[in-house]
Amino acid sequence: MSHQDDPFAHAEHTAHAWLRRITDDLATDDRVFAHRVLRAWLHTVRDRLEVDSAAHLSAQLPELLRGMFFEGWVPARVPVPPSSSAFITEFAVEAGVNEDEAVGVIWLVSEAMRDLLAPGQLARTCAVFPARLRDLLLGVSTGPFDEQPTEVG
Repeated sequence: MSHQDDPFAHAEHTAHAWLRRITDDLATDDRVFAHRVLRAWLHTVRDRLEVDSAAHLSAQLPELLRGMFFEGWVPARVPVPPSSSAFITEFAVEAGVNEDEAVGVIWLVSEAMRDLLAPGQLARTCAVFPARLRDLLLGVSTGPFDEQPTEVG
């Protein structure tokens, strides 16, 4: 079957291009790892969004990644509390990395998504999150998270 005869060829090509970007940003050749990390990022972000915001973000994704985005989603259970420490823990478990690695990996995926999504989409998506989670996703700060500032004096 030629590329022109395959109705899924464009969707597959676009998904591969996005995955290649994630793979490159993670500085790995392990596409399975990159796929797992991308899935973890999409799921942990998705679960902290209201249904309308999740639908809007998903509309920016290539067809195949949109399916991955909605895989296992239960709209009646969202949004979960947007704690940055819980985000890191959940991401780490799904991505198969430890929590120390998770912070850097989250930021790398976010950087790729910033370029791959429509201009400003990542910032609009993160705008609904508390500052600490927004900073984690946008790479502004790497922690410590969810700790109350202590006063010196």
